[in-house]
Amino acid sequence: MGTVFSFDVRGGEPGEVRAALAEAVASLHRADEVFSTFRADSHVSRLARHELTVAECPPEVGEVLALAAEAERVSEGWFSTTYRGSLDPTGIVKGWAVERAARRLAAAGARGVSVNGGGDVQVIGVPGVGRPWRVGVSDPLRPGGLAAVVSAAGSAELAVATSGSAERGAHVLDPRTGHSAVTDLVAVTVVAPSLTWADCWATAAFAMGSRAALRWLESVPDAEALLITAGDEVRCTGGLAAHLG
Repeated sequence: MGTVFSFDVRGGEPGEVRAALAEAVASLHRADEVFSTFRADSHVSRLARHELTVAECPPEVGEVLALAAEAERVSEGWFSTTYRGSLDPTGIVKGWAVERAARRLAAAGARGVSVNGGGDVQVIGVPGVGRPWRVGVSDPLRPGGLAAVVSAAGSAELAVATSGSAERGAHVLDPRTGHSAVTDLVAVTVVAPSLTWADCWATAAFAMGSRAALRWLESVPDAEALLITAGDEVRCTGGLAAHLG
């Protein structure tokens, strides 16, 4: 998927956890094989060329496309799996794949799991007694600095996803025009229980711009957000403070 993945796994029976870790890593490679738009032989590329139907693809393709359709509905079209007229579920696949990998490890008995895919993080459980997972949010205007630290205290599951232009440039498209989103934002970080949804909501919110995004995110259940504009203004949803620490 063109990025780095890391795992931090605590507790559990070592043999079972090692086996689950191998399966989780394999699942990420499998997701790339199935969903990559850069591989001509991937199922998604072949689906986009109408060489396959969804029914002829692995079942995870139908699962991801159904989730993406729900994201498009909830975001009123600001999240989309269409890229310049062609199928492209990239905006949901990484978050979905990371969350699935984390759940695989938790199901194997790990006490605490943190999986980081290119800066988007899913945590489950706890790293130690009385110690919650803490996730740093990079400051897009001050390289090497942190804009915030998100704590999973009191949460059995928490995800942190960021969409922005600081590291990858203008890669988020406005689904209405098919061109790069013209927005006052440089980064949107969404905190939610599920990385699948946090990833989608961050992408959709970034394309909207700060005012519309903040109003919309306040209406999304179980989601809080930190928005940073190019003018160095910081805007937050009402419940974000409960996750900081």
